[in-house]
Amino acid sequence: MEKLTINIPDTKSSLVKQILKELGVLIQPTKQVDVTAYRKKLANISVWSDEDLKVFEESGKAFENLKPQQW
Repeated sequence: MEKLTINIPDTKSSLVKQILKELGVLIQPTKQVDVTAYRKKLANISVWSDEDLKVFEESGKAFENLKPQQW
């Protein structure tokens, strides 16, 4: 099945939807975006300090300095 997005003038919307439904086209309702909810989620994102990131840098350096054991 193919997905198609079309812009229909408000005055013709119901007519076009009716014709498309008669042809067997599934019309999905538009999703309403809750901007307030997105803003709340974004506000809860934590920010990492340089101290927090230093642990990852040190771990990476330690991993690079590993030498394989000799048998």
